[in-house]
Amino acid sequence: MATCRRLHPSFWSSFGLLFIIIDFLIFGIGSAQLVVNVKNAGGDLIQETIEADTAQDIISMDFQKLDGTLIKIILDFRSEVQITRLTILGEEERREKLYQRLCFVNHLQKTSFISTDAMSKLRQKNPGTVRNPEEDLGREQLQMDMSVNLDRASRISKHIKDVCTEAKTTTYTRETDLKLWSKGVNATFSTLSGAVQRQPFAKSSPRCRDTVDFWKPCVCHVDVCIGWYPCGLKYCRGRDSAGNNVNYRCGIKTCKKCRGLDYYIAQKTSCLWDDHIN
Repeated sequence: MATCRRLHPSFWSSFGLLFIIIDFLIFGIGSAQLVVNVKNAGGDLIQETIEADTAQDIISMDFQKLDGTLIKIILDFRSEVQITRLTILGEEERREKLYQRLCFVNHLQKTSFISTDAMSKLRQKNPGTVRNPEEDLGREQLQMDMSVNLDRASRISKHIKDVCTEAKTTTYTRETDLKLWSKGVNATFSTLSGAVQRQPFAKSSPRCRDTVDFWKPCVCHVDVCIGWYPCGLKYCRGRDSAGNNVNYRCGIKTCKKCRGLDYYIAQKTSCLWDDHIN
């Protein structure tokens, strides 16, 4: 069962073809913003907003967890980068800050999501329908062992600094991701390494929920689950006007995927929510 957090009251005031398929329309022109209703594992309704920007070749996803945490995900296909930004709202009775911003930067496998071009052509036939993913891709556990210097983050993706501007000291990546980017379209491993700093992360480091002293360093944990997203295109077979067999796009495949993200912090006071996570 999700844990509800009491939020600062001031937060809310400060803040190419045409085919008809079962639930979606694929149009040959235009851009798209989908607002999708998804049920989580506990049966609660989550609303996701998914938008494509074909000019920049990015897809953005926005949704809110039941505890109030705001999630923004940017998929930068040109740089093969996924940026996951969390805005974790503080609890007033614990005298926490109004909110914390965290960013996690990871390698994007382009085939794990439909292209921005295909995404821009999607329209919902029944916007009020509650969506269920066709495939659950399970849960991935990532240990974020590098922090990112935002002033040099453009070496990884030009979008990081803008998206993570309020996470100047809390933007993280992994050495594994640097190696993957250095094999792709980004830059050499040496160039990318100049944008990061290794964190004192170790498997032996205590988890924050197991740390009694609030002023001691520990490994913090957050979970991010995308309950529904278009992870591929479906193709059907037919015949053209000359009677030849042809393949054509006739729908989308949808998936669900969760990630557990571990990262090192200097004091447990910056990770009080970890006490509520199993």
